[in-house]
Amino acid sequence: MGRGWLGLHPSRLGDLVTKQACAAVGQSLLMNAYKEIFSEWGIKVAQVLLTEDDFVNWHRYSNLRQTMEKLLGFGVLPIVNENDTVSTAELESTAGSGPRAPVFSDNDRLAALVMSGMEADALVLMTNVEGLLRNAGASGAGAQDVIPLVERITPELKRLAAGPSENGRGGMRTKLEAADIAMNCGGVAVIASGQAPQVLDRIFAGEEIGTAFLPSTRMKGKRRWIAYAAGVRGRVVVDSGAYRAITERKASLLASGVVRVESHFAPMDVVSILDADGQEFARGIAKCGSDEAEQAARKKKGGVPSPVLVTRDNIVLLQLR
Repeated sequence: MGRGWLGLHPSRLGDLVTKQACAAVGQSLLMNAYKEIFSEWGIKVAQVLLTEDDFVNWHRYSNLRQTMEKLLGFGVLPIVNENDTVSTAELESTAGSGPRAPVFSDNDRLAALVMSGMEADALVLMTNVEGLLRNAGASGAGAQDVIPLVERITPELKRLAAGPSENGRGGMRTKLEAADIAMNCGGVAVIASGQAPQVLDRIFAGEEIGTAFLPSTRMKGKRRWIAYAAGVRGRVVVDSGAYRAITERKASLLASGVVRVESHFAPMDVVSILDADGQEFARGIAKCGSDEAEQAARKKKGGVPSPVLVTRDNIVLLQLR
């Protein structure tokens, strides 16, 4: 909206500062549009702008829920967006794979994280297609079959999901990722067309519209935060013994099981725990920083008890979630 109001061609959005300037202009236009639309129904709205730090910090994450609940208690509808004028996670490329990959880089995942933090029952993602399509891109009547129900997100389903649209950030791929978060938080997710008449009423009436994703496990609040919301600040590689202890016996991670520390982190940061093949299988809150962890890992001899790097209460298994 900001780009259109400023009369800028899409080619002008090549630099980050221009994108942030457009976001600053567009945000007020967007909220004014929401205010006018919802006022027709007698609904008051509020703007909630978030940054990555609101999810990375556990206390700020908890405060967000309290604020949202207070707004709802006042009968106010919170409208959530990333604060693009100061945060660049959504505006920058979403392809980063390093240890500081953004917590969210599109509104699909942002919506799922808010849903998780609020412990809501459902996540509804509106889009411009009828749902998750079995034959996306096919033409002809009935060619694009909607998958009505998903009980588990498989690699085959992920291959069906397309990337971002021309004017969007996420596409169906990020909607699947958001649905996965909702399912693992014990909630229902629905992907449906926002152009369908009375779509929300029909979804909550139980009509088979779009694609519904059934809930699986239900993680508790802090475990959900570790698995999804907290930004990963470091990486540690563990040996096979530590892998079995964590996955089979739900044990803590000891310094003696660490093969190497791959990136810097501070105490209370969330770290990625990798197996010997470099595959992430768990995440946890570190009791100490990376320097201390490396020193402790080197002191494996002499019969000295190995210190705990991550307690079992602060470890979340990703493969088994």
